[in-house]
Amino acid sequence: MTFDAIGIAGTGLTVHRKWLDALSDNIANINTAQPTNGAAFQERYVMVEAGEGTSGVYVAGTALGDAEGKLVYEPDHPLADAEGYVRYPDIDLGDQMSQLILAQRGYQANAAVVDRAKTSYEAALQIGRS
Repeated sequence: MTFDAIGIAGTGLTVHRKWLDALSDNIANINTAQPTNGAAFQERYVMVEAGEGTSGVYVAGTALGDAEGKLVYEPDHPLADAEGYVRYPDIDLGDQMSQLILAQRGYQANAAVVDRAKTSYEAALQIGRS
């Protein structure tokens, strides 16, 4: 049972790490400009599913957001088109930061489960030695 807890929490750690990676990539590219004839940076989403026949969860893949983005009038930008527009990703920084906090808390919770399960297993070994 202790090993099940460690295994399940380990899958949670992996999922939350991948989520953190996607969020940090989104935040890092929030101000990435593109010419209007190109696609904007696409927000990454992590797709998660319950394990079939096993415990825990796994990353089923990633999905990408809208490539259209938003047009911003910046006539002095080197990538601006003839009308002065540049394409930016349509990513909300507030939403990304909120999700970042959730992902961090989830990662911390799963790490605490692994730590507690390890402590329980070590205590059981000590009882067995006595």
